[in-house]
Parts: sequence; structure tokens; C-alpha cells
Amino acid sequence: MTIPPHARLSINHCNLPAAVLGSLNYHLHPAPLYIDGVLDLHHLFFSALGSIADATERALHFRHYMKLSFLLNHPDEAGFQEKSRHSRRIRADYLRALRGWFFDANGREAAVLKSWVESRFGLLPRNHHGPLGDFSGDNYQHYLAARAEGLYNTNALESQLDLLYTFCQHELRRQYPKQSHLTLYRGVNRIQDHEILASPRPRHYIVVMNNLNSFTADRDRADEFGDYILETRLPLTKLVCTSDTLPGVLQGEEEYLAIGGVYAVVLKTL
Repeated sequence: MTIPPHARLSINHCNLPAAVLGSLNYHLHPAPLYIDGVLDLHHLFFSALGSIADATERALHFRHYMKLSFLLNHPDEAGFQEKSRHSRRIRADYLRALRGWFFDANGREAAVLKSWVESRFGLLPRNHHGPLGDFSGDNYQHYLAARAEGLYNTNALESQLDLLYTFCQHELRRQYPKQSHLTLYRGVNRIQDHEILASPRPRHYIVVMNNLNSFTADRDRADEFGDYILETRLPLTKLVCTSDTLPGVLQGEEEYLAIGGVYAVVLKTL
């Protein structure tokens, strides 16, 4: 059971096509997922991480490397002009995108992140201020405008997100060497808000998730965000960022940002 054609692209920028990585089979039996060229371009950085035993120190090393690679502390060297009418975009980096997502999953930064998932993994966004099934509808046009505004005049923001995802995957392999999945939770109000492909037994569903989603490992925290809880065994390879791999960046503890596709979920009552 794969992701429907209307929810995916025929091309992407990773090692697996969207029809595969968005499928139920991949959700149950994941394989490594790599964005094209990132490991080759930054191989010296990832080699250096091998000698750092402490996860917090590796995260600090990553943030320092991001500043150097993308001139985040020296925007003038990246071509920004202080008196330009676009100078406010200087701070539009990967950290701002993440914090913007957790402040408003329908905001401008969220549109940028969903657009990045669409480009790199070929999974189309399913919701942004409402359903996006109609590509000629107002919702989709507003999404396109928000992502264009969010990406305009930024400093290789999508490439920053490529490196963020690759670093997260590197960390997860070190922190969970014998695991392929984590049990995570998401608060929802209605299961019918998702595209349901099947329901093999009561309260068990096969659904198409949005192309980017927030989860938590804390079931009690999921209670705060809906009348029901979706429980899933999420592949580690679908995690873009976690509170463990990048401490101090996400809203709180046990936060996970994951790409979508077809999920097997269980609907739990509070």
C-alpha cells in the first residue's frame, strides 16, 4: 500500500522514490534515507564527529559548523546588504525555521519546511491552513505564496535543512544503534481529518499523513493537542529533528519533527 499519486511527486532529491519511502511497507520496514550529495559535500565534518563521544558536544559542533559553512554570523560575506529592504531576512536560518514551525505549523516558516520535504523527498503537503488537494484552490495558492516569501532572499536555507536532517540521522544511528522505530504520539481531534486508506480492525488505521508532522514521546503531552491520540511506531529515518539530537532548539523535551507518507496508527482515547 503506497502513498496515492496525488500526494507525491515523480522525482525527488534522495536515494528512494516517493512511492517507496511514502509507502506502508517502508513505514514498517525502513531502509536508510539519504539526501543527494550531502554526505559527499560534508564528509570531513561527519568524519570529525566520530571522535566526539558526548552527544551534547556533537550538537554544539554541528551548530558551529553551520555558522561557518553558511556564514550565519557574517551575512555581509554571504551577499546581504545592511541597508537593503530585505535585510530583515538575514536571520532566516534553519533555527528560525524550526522555531517558526513549533510556534505555528501553518505559518511562513512551516510552509518553507513543507516545501523542503516536497523537494527533497517528493511528498506533497496535504494541509496548510486547510486541505491542499485542489492545486487551483485558495489554500494551495496561499501555501505557494507563503513558501515563496519564506525562501526569498535567504542564505541557502534548503541546504541548511539538508544538513540538519543528515546530522539528525547520524545522531539517531549513534543513539539507537539497535532500533529502527520509536513509539510516538500525536494529539488529534478527528481521525477523519486524515486521508484514511484502510481500517484493518477497530481503532487501527492506515492513513496518509501531512508531509511534515510533530510528534512527542510523552503521551501526556499529546493529550494537550486534541481529543484523541494517534500512536505510531515511527521509523527513525523519517525524523528531521528531535529534542535529543539538537538540545535547546525545539519547544520542550520529547519533541520530534517527522516527514509524512502512509502511516499505520492506533487511535487512543484520553
